[in-house]
Amino acid sequence: MMHPERVHQLIAGGLPCEHLQVSGDGHHFEALIVSERFVGRNRVQRQQLVNQILQQHFDSGELHALSMKTQTPEEWGKRARG
Repeated sequence: MMHPERVHQLIAGGLPCEHLQVSGDGHHFEALIVSERFVGRNRVQRQQLVNQILQQHFDSGELHALSMKTQTPEEWGKRARG
């Protein structure tokens, strides 16, 4: 069973993040990922980028499900101010 901290480490190790928050129960996880690398990418492209980082863990069955919100720093800043 994978812990949220491990998912956090994997994402942070493969993607520079301004903010990263991961929660979950060991089988299903939710993540808020804020990265400059998302600039100019649509929602699907952003998720593909994250899934690429985690692919071997999905393939092995170690990671089952990840729901994610992906935002640029600008998008996240607007949310925090709004």
